[in-house]
Amino acid sequence: MSEFSDEEILDLFKDNPNYALSLLVKKYQKQVYWHVRRMVIDHDDANDVVQNIFIKIWRNINNFRNESRLYTWIYRIATNETLTFLKQKRTFLFIPMINVEKELASKIDDDHFFKGDEIQRKLQKAIIGLPKKQRLIFNMKYFENIKYEDMAEILGTSVGALKASYHLSVKKIEKYLKEN
Repeated sequence: MSEFSDEEILDLFKDNPNYALSLLVKKYQKQVYWHVRRMVIDHDDANDVVQNIFIKIWRNINNFRNESRLYTWIYRIATNETLTFLKQKRTFLFIPMINVEKELASKIDDDHFFKGDEIQRKLQKAIIGLPKKQRLIFNMKYFENIKYEDMAEILGTSVGALKASYHLSVKKIEKYLKEN
């Protein structure tokens, strides 16, 4: 099977929505999974959030107006669902965000899906210590190599603010790595 363009997939939603959704999932599932996983850390939580994301996409695909690229629309949904999940987790557990971060950091050590060495574990723990938005921006730029212009569209902010946030997050990570 050749890879379908976003436009071809969107056109297929008119006549064969189930097939179109399966193509969309096949094309974006891995990217979306890692985008979410870097924020929520836990594999099972990431799978749950990704499932919710594709359900939301399925329910709202008719609202997609081609004002942005399909990729940025999907990432906007993924980002919002991930941030909502983290907020709900904090609220559900009745714990401050700092304790959620500690819980996430401890999951790195316990995660049998994590294949990194000690340096990668330290990097992940440093990233978890960042505020949510900085962590999101750092992950999108460092791991996913998303352009600032695309991030601005996904997150609804300016390129300058993203660059400043990324720079601050790098400085905080460097400080953490030197101290730990």
